[in-house]
Amino acid sequence: MPTAIPSPAALAALKTAAGDGNWTDAPDVLAPRLVDWRGRYRGATPLLLLPRTVEQVAAIVKAAGRHDVALVPQGGNTGLVGGGIPAADGSGVLVGLNRMATIRAVDAGGLTLTVEAGAILSDVHDAASAADCAFPLTLGAKGSATIGGLIATNAGGMQVLRHGTMRALVMGLEAVLPDGSVLHQLTGLAKDNSGYDIKQLMIGGEGTLGIITAAALRLVPRPRHRAVAWLGFGAAGDGPQRALAVLARLRAASGGQVESFELMPHFGLQLLDRQLGLRAPLAGTHGWHALVELAGQEPLDTLLVDTLAAASAAGEIADAAVAASDAQAAALWRLREELPAAERRDGPAVHHDISVAVAAMPRFAVSAARAVEAAFPGARVIAFGHLGDGNLHFNVKAPDGPDAAAYLGTHGSAITDLVYALVTAAGGSISAEHGIGVLKRAALARLGDPAKLAAVRAIKAALDPRGIMNPGKMI
Repeated sequence: MPTAIPSPAALAALKTAAGDGNWTDAPDVLAPRLVDWRGRYRGATPLLLLPRTVEQVAAIVKAAGRHDVALVPQGGNTGLVGGGIPAADGSGVLVGLNRMATIRAVDAGGLTLTVEAGAILSDVHDAASAADCAFPLTLGAKGSATIGGLIATNAGGMQVLRHGTMRALVMGLEAVLPDGSVLHQLTGLAKDNSGYDIKQLMIGGEGTLGIITAAALRLVPRPRHRAVAWLGFGAAGDGPQRALAVLARLRAASGGQVESFELMPHFGLQLLDRQLGLRAPLAGTHGWHALVELAGQEPLDTLLVDTLAAASAAGEIADAAVAASDAQAAALWRLREELPAAERRDGPAVHHDISVAVAAMPRFAVSAARAVEAAFPGARVIAFGHLGDGNLHFNVKAPDGPDAAAYLGTHGSAITDLVYALVTAAGGSISAEHGIGVLKRAALARLGDPAKLAAVRAIKAALDPRGIMNPGKMI
């Protein structure tokens, strides 16, 4: 793995490979790219390369191999685990894909969209919509997250319940491998059993096996109708279990048209009110809340109202508000989308992106919170996320007061150890959708399946024997 600062000759070769005007070493341009979104990791680099074509990326990788230079691919820099930040010793060179943002083709009949890695997610949404289709993956950073980064981290988001993670939405891939060769798999074939599916190694590979330059994405017909509701589950501690029962009821009634089902605790609504002035749409106090959206080609409002009425009669929900307009639906969604911002404004927290089996999630959400708060008096757990796919953002905040940072500085590592122990005991994952990066690398080495880790290391060694591709990340 390269650890030396690149020599002047190496930097000159990389600049030549990128082409005139496609690189910079200006400190003011480099600075925002050297710190992650949460401000947890800060790196250093002598150079930022900004290629415009796959041929330039291939030339960059070949030059890096000849000069033994580490390359760190970076998209919108919206990652949460430090995967796109170069090492602090300045040994890595950043490769920004932002200039490779062309949407190459939209095939409405074949329901595919071919796009370069630097394209922003919201632009892909717009291009799909213009063709009367939809790309069914969305998340809070849609205005800055890029397609290459989303693929490299196998992003999830709000619609995994129905459509799967990025892994399920990538039909084909173009990428530059560590030897500088180009992987040409953009055909988007629905059926291809011609050996190992190399593109699947790249998806979720966090840039450690190559640089993604383009992808063929799966589209779906644009839904003509949406129905959105906010649910309250009373003051009882069994709110998550009731929510799962409502989800099953909605799935059965709608024939699988549940697009999203987001679970939030009362503490989250308190933070939204306190920090952003956003009020819950239901009267009274509810221990847990859920936001549900159905999407399809036929009107769904009556089905949603009737199903929620049945759930209420069965004692599964205490109250509900159904959006009567697009504006009301957007207002309900804003509560969910702004929850992370409200939490950040409330002060520091130890963040955990975890998953357990869907059936186990209700019990885990309650029991794990109780275990952490009992072990660390004063700590406050906010566990929210995607009920239908078992993904919880299990964040632990310090007690209210001026010493929050000191509290987490003292107890943060032990809190994470306990959370990961609880997740592992439940048969879950310490990384549901954010990746491993630097943040979880040591934990993965300690808790991961030994056979899987051995296979991952063998693949890395075979494809990247020099260790130039995003070293120090994931493994």
